[in-house]
Amino acid sequence: MKTFDYVITDPVGIHARPAGQLVKVVKELAGAGSAITVTKGDKTVDARKLMALMGMGIKQGDTITVGIEGGDEECVACKLEEFFKENL
Repeated sequence: MKTFDYVITDPVGIHARPAGQLVKVVKELAGAGSAITVTKGDKTVDARKLMALMGMGIKQGDTITVGIEGGDEECVACKLEEFFKENL
């Protein structure tokens, strides 16, 4: 399993628009057989679930951990890190 931490810089956090974009990217990448999760504190959700992501209440300054298991973990992690830097 490959993981990375990211501190949210978007002033509004993970709200509807970026959450929807994230789910779209995750679904494309998870098609390669990867399971992708987002963890904040003690709560972990499947990154393909829009309402679960939005329900985490992730705000600016929060640190999240993204976990990738299966498929090409390194490649998927690089693409996700790039997405987070550009959008969140």
